[in-house]
Amino acid sequence: MRAMNGVDLATARGGTEPPLLHIRMGDVLSRAADRLPAHAAVISVWQDRALTFRELEETVDQAAAALLASGIAAQDRVGIWSTNRLEWVVVQFAVARVGAVLVNINPALRKAELGYVIAHSGCKALFLAPAIRAFNCIEAALAVHAQSPTLEHLILLDDSTHPHTVRWSDFVSRADGFDPETLRRAAGAVAPQSAVNIQYTSGTTGAPKGATLSHLNLVNNGNQIGARLGLDQSDRICLPVPMFHCFGMVVGVLGAFAHGATVVFPGESFDPGACLASIEKQRCTAVYGVPMMFIAMLNHPDFDPKRLTTLRTGLMGGAPCPAEVLRAVTEKMHMREVAVVYGMTETSPISTQGSHADSFEQRVKTVGSVLPHAEVKIVDPATGETLPIGAQGEFCARGYHVMLGYWDNPEATAKAIDAEGWMHSGDLAMMREDRYVAIVGRIKDIVIRGGENIFPREIEEFLHTLPEIAEAQVFGIPDPLYGEQLCAWIRLRPGATLDAESLRAKCRGQVASYKIPALVRFVTEFPTTASGKVQKFRMSAIESEARTEAQATPPG
Repeated sequence: MRAMNGVDLATARGGTEPPLLHIRMGDVLSRAADRLPAHAAVISVWQDRALTFRELEETVDQAAAALLASGIAAQDRVGIWSTNRLEWVVVQFAVARVGAVLVNINPALRKAELGYVIAHSGCKALFLAPAIRAFNCIEAALAVHAQSPTLEHLILLDDSTHPHTVRWSDFVSRADGFDPETLRRAAGAVAPQSAVNIQYTSGTTGAPKGATLSHLNLVNNGNQIGARLGLDQSDRICLPVPMFHCFGMVVGVLGAFAHGATVVFPGESFDPGACLASIEKQRCTAVYGVPMMFIAMLNHPDFDPKRLTTLRTGLMGGAPCPAEVLRAVTEKMHMREVAVVYGMTETSPISTQGSHADSFEQRVKTVGSVLPHAEVKIVDPATGETLPIGAQGEFCARGYHVMLGYWDNPEATAKAIDAEGWMHSGDLAMMREDRYVAIVGRIKDIVIRGGENIFPREIEEFLHTLPEIAEAQVFGIPDPLYGEQLCAWIRLRPGATLDAESLRAKCRGQVASYKIPALVRFVTEFPTTASGKVQKFRMSAIESEARTEAQATPPG
């Protein structure tokens, strides 16, 4: 598209192949079961269990009948609060099969937060793990249940016995004697355009809003992602990202099933050693994760490139990917066809994705190009005007993948989706002449030091080139003199030594003096969401509170 004055504008529209699918989530599984009945659908390494596509479909139908027998009807909300496990996938498709709406609940949430999600969404049933790590989920769920006017069923995802809850096997047995024709009618009445999922997007900002997504949103996004990645039935995907997030449920499971690929859960939650072992033993061809997960695998004592020779591809997203990390993944993990993806929960989630045909420069410096049947553009955050190619502004997306809206929050929906249907991301981006998109950072992440705009991503990219540094996160903190100062949290590689002044010395002459972090903290871990996104607002709050004790001298 060109403006009237001949300026090339930062807009791009995806192609039309493969075509959109006007089907429901349950149809994705049924198609795979009909085409590949004996092929492995899900392998849960940590549970030592696996189901073929036909076995999974039969188990899903049994759980769907049990939901109907429990009084769950179309558009009723059903919560799930658990780490990754085979039963998660069963619940995902069973709830969709009966036309209900699955409410994904972050495993990191605690009683008050759980109570908010249950109350806000009006959940009628809750599937839960008895415990998540050392946290007693049953105790919290019972307390919420006692106060909830809508929550009727607490169903465990295993066969442990606890008062006032239903064991998994007892729940499934509710399908015994249930008329299968009733299930067929219920499944056939589900409209592809109807809501199927609510995902609460507190993420890195702390404001919980329920992004409401339809069958069409999720089915098509998963299908398009898998198609661009070139998935087929020969692929096995190591999936350590959490199922409660779109990365696991949509990009992972739906994207795999749409193309007959197998999903492998290495553990309940991310563990780099379990991932490496599962890739080798299960002969995985792909692994998905946020950059932090790949960094952890690359730096794990068990890492050995010779054990990972079955890998060819994968997806990296959820946070900015440092160039050196992508290079290491490509060369040391044999993932020559790895693709970087970009999106947000509200866009189901992916808008742009790389492909196996991309140059290494495109992989390293961009998040790919727009997916088919979608549009993207870069706008001035203040005016909303579309910017020229090469200018930095807010990333916006439009198309089939934009959410239905925020659950019971029309005001927030209107702020996020404009009158023309564009979803405003809050992310700073730049579109290149080849129509590939580079993400610069969050609009709110810009650090303004003495009137100079600093983009933390630029500094992070440089710090990741230093051999001592395994991971770096850069952000702003309030400063009485400059307005804001730059702070860096650094995690060193095993055995490496580096102090703050040595780090600054390495920066001098490489980046502008005003971009050198005034405050440096060395850490062993970063505060993150359950999906692995680093929470810079928490780091900034920690540093702001400690400002008087940890005042740094600004570099010259």
